Amino acid sequence: MGGTHYPFVPGHELMGKVVEVGSKVTKVKVGDNVGVGCFIDACLDCPRCKEGDEQYCDKGMTGTYGGDKKHGRVGGNQETKTCGGYSASNVVHEHFVCKIPDGIPPECAAPILCAGITMYDPLRHWGATAGKKMTIGIIGVGGLGTMGIKISKALGHDVYAISTSAHKEGLAKEKGATNFVVSTDPKSMQENAGKCDLILNTVSANHDLNVYMPLLAKSGTLV
Repeated sequence: MGGTHYPFVPGHELMGKVVEVGSKVTKVKVGDNVGVGCFIDACLDCPRCKEGDEQYCDKGMTGTYGGDKKHGRVGGNQETKTCGGYSASNVVHEHFVCKIPDGIPPECAAPILCAGITMYDPLRHWGATAGKKMTIGIIGVGGLGTMGIKISKALGHDVYAISTSAHKEGLAKEKGATNFVVSTDPKSMQENAGKCDLILNTVSANHDLNVYMPLLAKSGTLV
C-alpha cells in the first residue's frame, strides 16, 4: 500500500467502549460507547485546528493507522506509527473521540465515522441541513453512495440516485432514492436534465465530470 511502513494494524472507523480515562478527561467516562474517525491527532493550536479543520493542520494531522506520532498524544505499542481500529485497544486524546448514543448498534455506528461524515459534510456545507428542501443527486450507488442517499433522505430531500447501469435501481430506492438516473442512457439523462440543486459524486475512478453537468439546476453545485 504505497508508502506504508510494515508491520501495521489498519482500521479507520473505530467503535469501542471506554475502559480508562486520564485525570483531565471531561468529555467521556468509563463505560461510554465511543468512536474515532480516520485521523487521531493534530497540533490543536494552528489556525486550521482552531477553526475545526484539524485535517488541514499546519503541522500535519496524524492518521488513525500508519500515521506519524508527531504531536505526542497517541498511545500504542509502536514507537513512531499509529495502530488502527483492528488493534485490541487504542489510546486517544478526548478531542478526537465522538460519543455514540447507546441505541446505535456498533456495526451501524462504525461506518458513520468515515462514509457518513464524507457524505454529511458536503451536504452541510452546501446548505442541505439548513431546512430548505432540495433535490440532491448521488453519483455511484456503492458504500458512500448508499450512505449519501440515506442521509439526504433523512434530511427530507428528494434524492436522485445516478448510476452507469440500471441494475442498482432496486438497491438505491430501498435506501431512500426517489428517482433513478442511468448516466449511460441518453433518454434517462434528458428526462432528468436540470433537476438537481446539488450532486455528490462518489466515484473514485477517473471519469468525465462533464457527463453529469446537464443534471444540475440553475446555480446547482457538483461536488
